[in-house]
Amino acid sequence: MSRVLVTGASGFIGMHCIQQLIKKGYEVNSTMRSIERADEVRDGLVESGVSIKKLNLFKADLLNDDGWDEAIEGCEFMLHVASPFVIDDQPEEFFTKPAVEGALRAMRFAQKHRLKKVVLTSSFAAIGDTFDGTESFDESHWSDASNPEIAFYNKSKTLAEKAAWDFVKDNNASFKLTVINPVAVTGPSLSKDIGISNSLVLKLINGKLPGIAKLHIGYVDVRDVAFAHIAAMENANSDGHRIVVSEKELWMNEAAKILREAGYKTPKIVMPKWVLKIVARFDKDMTAVVKMVNKKRCTHSTKAKDILNWDPIPAEQSILETADQIKKYGLI
Repeated sequence: MSRVLVTGASGFIGMHCIQQLIKKGYEVNSTMRSIERADEVRDGLVESGVSIKKLNLFKADLLNDDGWDEAIEGCEFMLHVASPFVIDDQPEEFFTKPAVEGALRAMRFAQKHRLKKVVLTSSFAAIGDTFDGTESFDESHWSDASNPEIAFYNKSKTLAEKAAWDFVKDNNASFKLTVINPVAVTGPSLSKDIGISNSLVLKLINGKLPGIAKLHIGYVDVRDVAFAHIAAMENANSDGHRIVVSEKELWMNEAAKILREAGYKTPKIVMPKWVLKIVARFDKDMTAVVKMVNKKRCTHSTKAKDILNWDPIPAEQSILETADQIKKYGLI
């Protein structure tokens, strides 16, 4: 079987991509910013039921070339998953510099080593911030990175994805490119690092929220995101496409009700935006959340289903499995 490079081995999505590739018989090279977490990755994969005999881990960073040649040697495909993702209040450069430079570095090394195809992990964050009143989105939409109201993370994903498409166009790339644009990614983690999107579920069930925000969020299971990456890698019909992956959208009070009916204690009060602005002064994680309050944003995954034969896990199931794992790990 072919060898695939997966960037971001210790990441929530990256580990699931590695697991599914190994299950399908691929050999996998994977990069890590901190090689000290190598045992965490190996142990998580073994516990998930896969052999790590076909896995090779390399130290490589989004911000410099060291280690990239070694990691990509012998590979035919790349899943570029690695990207900074936190939701607290960090400077703009914290997000944009590694996201954009990392995307361009991945493209350059793919060109240098003449890979067949790259699948890039972008986000609905690169689609949904149009600031023009749009409520229904597909792959034709782009977030407005020039708008001063855009969250830094969303800006970074928009600029990084555009940089990748521009590279392919401007450099007559020898490889094909497909981009996957997931919404909030939930579901079970393969390590005790539960992932940033899952922290939203944690906040709903850990008893620390006096109320919930009026947020409309798309949900997709991490296993389906990994499936989409590999299906896109294998399917030439996806070449040159952005592909949104979203199972469904839920208002946060609907997600809270799903958890409450399963026995978890969740807030019932929906807090007005002015209250959330006050909360954000003391909880930096709420800064990005405030910008999303009251905005309805629906997505369409028609392309994923038509091209990739994508049949996702229900969002309700994914949310509950996330909560069950959080409980198992003793985080509530």
